Amino acid sequence: MFVAFIHGFVLSISLILPLGAQNVFIFNQGARSRRFVDVSAAIIAASLSDTLLIVLAVGGVSLLILTFPWLITTLLIIGIVFLVYIGWTIWSESTAQKNQRSERLSAKQQILFALSVSLLNPHAILDTIGVIGTNAIHYSGVEKWLFAASCISVSWIWFFCLALVGHLTGRAANSSRTMLFINKISALMIWSVAVYLCWALLHNK
Repeated sequence: MFVAFIHGFVLSISLILPLGAQNVFIFNQGARSRRFVDVSAAIIAASLSDTLLIVLAVGGVSLLILTFPWLITTLLIIGIVFLVYIGWTIWSESTAQKNQRSERLSAKQQILFALSVSLLNPHAILDTIGVIGTNAIHYSGVEKWLFAASCISVSWIWFFCLALVGHLTGRAANSSRTMLFINKISALMIWSVAVYLCWALLHNK
């Protein structure tokens, strides 16, 4: 059982660390929050989304997606369009007023955006299915779900820490110009993920 837990923990860290729309969004919201509790809605929504994807992957349900190439293509197209939109939304917040922390996303908006960058992100979905789902096949019974619990715990811990780092960075910056720079970098990172998905879409055909 210990091996299954460590396996899931290490595997999840390797998947969650690279650049991704989820990471950029959570960090950005942390940086814009006046109080750390203000970003809790985004943290919980992103973590619950990962929990759902991991449970489906380990349970074998989501593996069915891999048998439908047209569905993968559809996910990629939706993901590209949405990431371009998210990037533009962040980039366009260019005035000093919009970059004030008082103008941060509401809890409802945070939840909707977090769910979108998680559940409409084909890169995250395919990673969860193709990597976590296939690795879970090596286990059965209690060990399989211990593996899943380990993967899930990494998501919750990571998003909490990422939002905290973003919040501390935002407090240290404490200027609209720095927040503008953070927004621009965040948008460029999200667009880079969209470009990667375009490449994946062309490669998938």
